[in-house]
Amino acid sequence: MDPQEKTDITAPFGKIPYRIALAGGWIDQPFVSKLNPLPPGSMVVVVVEPTFRFMDRCGIATSSREVARKLWNETLPDKNPLELVRELYAVENEGKPEPSGSQDMIGLIYPGINRLDYDFKYERGLFPAHIESNNDSDVAHWLEGVIHILPVAQRPNGYSPLGEKNLDPGWIQRLGQSGKQCFDAILAKTVEGLGASLNECMRCWEALLPHTVRHPAITVDLLRILRHYQARYAGAMYSGCGGGYLYVASEDMVPGSFHIQIRLAKGRGGHENCRRNGQL
Repeated sequence: MDPQEKTDITAPFGKIPYRIALAGGWIDQPFVSKLNPLPPGSMVVVVVEPTFRFMDRCGIATSSREVARKLWNETLPDKNPLELVRELYAVENEGKPEPSGSQDMIGLIYPGINRLDYDFKYERGLFPAHIESNNDSDVAHWLEGVIHILPVAQRPNGYSPLGEKNLDPGWIQRLGQSGKQCFDAILAKTVEGLGASLNECMRCWEALLPHTVRHPAITVDLLRILRHYQARYAGAMYSGCGGGYLYVASEDMVPGSFHIQIRLAKGRGGHENCRRNGQL
């Protein structure tokens, strides 16, 4: 066996990165953002090196990733990321009655830690009006150390989180603010602020879309697990609706957890405004 092939751990699952979504998720869906009384609402996505295979049906955008793998033959093209986002969005959502949010595509393509600001008045909320990116290695290293990940449960086959919607504008505003708080806490490297934003996001999910955490098809007591970790650490939230992985914010060890490796922009660093004159 070729030595390079022997050390290529991505061979079974590809070189396209994964993405994790932190506080603010669901604000990228137009049916949510159009009711936000104080736009824009924000969420945070982080691009993750493929150091192992994440499970499917866990809120890690694995379906979007599979489309990207086939579309681009396992490697992200060296093109404007804005163009890649639109291309992947169009291919994945063609003919879908309930399209995936654009945060999935952005989280796979944009390096670093990204705050996505959604305003329904901008392109009907399909794409963020503004992206704030951070590729500072110190910030990324800090986040890698304080986000602990625990596998909990894949969402069941046939499950949908949209069976009950309580789309109260006040809660939607809070959801969008949780993303802003999350990004600010990451840049300030404060685990207390990061944890508080994760906890706030989960409160919003439970209020707005109760089936994200409670559903007849879900056999695991997600809320009990969530509150156990929230009570013992700075904060915690699930990777997606129906469970998936649990992200725990802590400067201390969390038994049984693992960490991610963030992919940063090559040859660049620091803070970047990625609005590109408002055109995404």
